[in-house]
This record gives sequence, structure tokens and C-alpha cells, in this order.
Amino acid sequence: MKQSTLFKIASQSILKNKMRTLLTMLGIVIGIASVIVMVAVGNGAQSQIQAQINSLGTNLIVVTPGATTAGGVNQGQGTFSRLTTEDYDRLKSQGTTLSAVSPVVVTRTQVITPSGNWRTSVNGVSTDYFTIRDWNPTSGAPFTDDDVRAKRRVVLLGATVAQNMFPGADPTGQQVQLGRSPFTVIGVLARKGQTASGTDQDDVVIVPWSTAEERLSGRTFLAQILASARAPDAIAAAQEEVRAIMRESHGIGNPSQDDFTVRDQTAIAEAASSTSRVMSGLLAAIASISLLVGGIGIMNIMLVSVTERTREIGIRMAVGARGGDVLTQFLVESLVMSLLGGLIGLLAGYGGAALLGRLTGWATVTPPSAVIMAVGFSAAVGIFFGYYPARKAASLNPIQALRYE
Repeated sequence: MKQSTLFKIASQSILKNKMRTLLTMLGIVIGIASVIVMVAVGNGAQSQIQAQINSLGTNLIVVTPGATTAGGVNQGQGTFSRLTTEDYDRLKSQGTTLSAVSPVVVTRTQVITPSGNWRTSVNGVSTDYFTIRDWNPTSGAPFTDDDVRAKRRVVLLGATVAQNMFPGADPTGQQVQLGRSPFTVIGVLARKGQTASGTDQDDVVIVPWSTAEERLSGRTFLAQILASARAPDAIAAAQEEVRAIMRESHGIGNPSQDDFTVRDQTAIAEAASSTSRVMSGLLAAIASISLLVGGIGIMNIMLVSVTERTREIGIRMAVGARGGDVLTQFLVESLVMSLLGGLIGLLAGYGGAALLGRLTGWATVTPPSAVIMAVGFSAAVGIFFGYYPARKAASLNPIQALRYE
């Protein structure tokens, strides 16, 4: 029997019982749509996490205070800082794998303007900070090395601070008061958004570290030191170099006695992405149960169809149709229903992912591989669950089939 004839007969059989065909495909439609939505949400979460990690900086390496022990009791990481400007100077001058290094002096204070006040975090940094964080002003300009050396009272406002203190206006050139000291606003930083932990990166003001140390914090120790490796593949080597320089600076011979911690964003990104992948896989696996249910529904309907069309099968065999022709006919019917259900489910999945993203604000990304997977899986379900009914139809005895009432 010609393939075109088989498809024609299969299509006629499917269209003859439209409601039953629609209900049969429903399980496949729901299953494919659910998988597409779950994959889109999972991939969107991964891309959002990666964007948040990337917003932290370029090839970022962070040096923070380590743990200290008092009276034989470990006080925990960061309880006592021994990071100094001398450490920063050494890393700056001796680091061969580092493209930029910046100290970070952190304190909190009130930003006072004629329109009100806003309590926020103040970061005292060097000019390299803007390169490390890949963070440039949308208006104005960053401060210079001369500003750092002269300890000038200049400030860059984060987008959140600028929006609340100077709504609808460019504050560049305006005077603000940080604590008790007047500062001149020289620019507004580009919006960074939230970190993976939910911290608003734009709720901050940036000043020269020398000014922050003298005018605002009153402390001689640094909260952290930020550095940037020259290239992504040099991050591991850069971390080892940073550790070696820091141990020499602190007179540490045994690595187990390090009073500092060196880390990069790679581990954070991998951990976050791994968690997202596991959750996406779990959700997709749960959604795939609908495909199994849909496949069982197709098999049941095809078995019913074989029973209803036993006499028809007998007539076809009596006029020359072979068992393989009958097998192919029923497989084609099953495959067509599965593919139609898969295509409808694909459209529903795309629409559902877009709607979910619009209603919740979540990022949704549907990769091309999900489309291939959806179509391929629906075809596989049709063949797998349609084979048994088709085989049963092909194995019928023509004489018994003709006598069937």
C-alpha cells in the first residue's frame, strides 16, 4: 500500500471521531506544554543568576578577612580584619596576573539633602573599582587618582539613592552631606539591580577610599580587597598569587593559619546554576508524567479503535492488504495524533511561558533544544504506545475478523 494512501486513511480515521481524537491528544498537549513552561522557567532562572553573577564584576577575585581564634575558640570568618592598605599596595605592585586592584572601606551613614535624608552604605574605593565591577556612571564621571591622593570630598550616587534623594533630576554638581561632612556629587552610577541574595546593589554611594577612611569610617582596616584577573582562564593562577602575596604580607608560613579568605564568583555561579538545573530537571520530570498519562490514553483509544474496526481490518486483508500495511496504518494514526498534540502543546507552552513571565516578572527562556525535545518526545510516545494496538490489529485472522460482529 502506498504511503500517501496510508496517511490519507489514517487522517480520515482521526477526523471521523474529532472529539475522541481531541480528548486523546489532551494528555500529550498538557504534558508537552508543562515541560516547555518548566524548561523555560528553569533556563530563565539560570540566565538571570548568571547575569547577577556577572554584574558583580569582571574576572572578580575577593579578599576578605578570615577567622580568628581567641582563648582557643574560633570566632568565625570576618570577625577580625587584618586587611590593610599595605596589603592593597603589595597586591597592586606585585600582582603580575592582576589587571586591577581596589581596597574597599565600608561604612553606613546618612545621605542628607535639602529634600530629606537616606541611610545607605558607603564604599570607599580606588579608581580601579570601576574597572573591576564594570560599573560606569550614566551621568557625570568617576573620580580620579588625584581625587584619591588629595582625599577630596566627592561622591558618586547609586541609582536607588539618586532616585530617592533627587527624583526626576540629575544630581551631578549638587551638594550632599555624608554624616557631618559635605560632599559634591560628581555622577550617578548605572543601575546594577539586585544580587542573587536579594541585596540592592544600587543602594550605595561611592567615594575615594582615602576620604572614607579619614572622614567617614575612622578605621584603618579594610572590609575587603577586590581584584580582577587579566583573563578568565587566569583566575585560578591569580588566586594563588594573591594568597602568596597576602601570606608574605602577614608573615604566614602555614597555609592553614591564613587570616584571610580568597574567592571568586565562579564557585558562586556554579553552585547557583547547579541548584537551578536540579530544580529545572525535577520540575520537568514531574511534568513528563503527563506525557506518560497521555501515551497510555493513546494506547487505550487505539485498542478501542482496533476492536471497533475489526471487520474493516478483515475486509482490507481479504482484498490484499498485508499485516505490515495494517501495522503501519495504525502506527501512523498514533503518530499523527501524538505529533498534533505535541505541536499544540508546543504553542501552548510558549504562550504559557510568556504569560507566566508577564504575570510574575520571572525571566523565561525557551531554548531551541526544548522544541526538538518536545516534537521528538511526542513522536516517540506515539510510536511506543501505538505499537501494541497496531501489532494486535496486524495479527488478526482475516476470516475471524470478517465474521466479527
